[in-house]
Amino acid sequence: MLHEKIRGLEKRLGYSFKDQKLLLQALTHKSYANEYRSESAGHNERLEFLGDTVLDFLVSDILMKLCPESPEGELSKLRAVIVSEPNLSEVARALDFGGYLLLGRGEEQTGGREKSSLLANAVEAVIAALYIDGGMEEAYRFIRENFESEIKALVANGLTHDYKTDLQEQCQSRFNELPKYSVIGESGPDHQKMFEVEIHAGGLALGKGSGKSKKEAEQMAAREALERLKRGG
Repeated sequence: MLHEKIRGLEKRLGYSFKDQKLLLQALTHKSYANEYRSESAGHNERLEFLGDTVLDFLVSDILMKLCPESPEGELSKLRAVIVSEPNLSEVARALDFGGYLLLGRGEEQTGGREKSSLLANAVEAVIAALYIDGGMEEAYRFIRENFESEIKALVANGLTHDYKTDLQEQCQSRFNELPKYSVIGESGPDHQKMFEVEIHAGGLALGKGSGKSKKEAEQMAAREALERLKRGG
């Protein structure tokens, strides 16, 4: 069963591990490792540590090439948005990492497969596993395939601020709930598709935004929603 999980995720990653235990470890939360010690390959916290560093380095490399004129402060802001928990968890959801996580009973019962923190940690751990097993080239390939379009969109639109995280904090404070993002429109051919997103929270439609990716549209909508909330809307 576990090896079937590994093979399924390998297909999504586009990479076959020489040491499949590395990928298994990257998917293993410490709650599972503690409950199933006899079959566990160890949990993913050490891999998260390494993956965080590899991700920062490679995203920095991409940004240096895309933004040759940008000062250090601007690059740091862009990188912070790209490697933020909301963005990493979106990458995890697109690859269905939640379905592959190994969780203890407590985490399973409390919706651990959908927790942004666990999903983001799994992405970092998988990046580390790719780096250890396949070298920097494989880690770079994964980041280009799953992050580069978002990086280009942020650079093109000057979105150096993570509006989604700010809006999440505002909605939790004001409405005691998270904002809900809905795609309300798509237009254009597949290679030039535009998305329109609307945000709801507290029974209100807070904002709309459009972009060349769902993530870009969500950031634009979150920016509009924050402006409305600041106006007292």
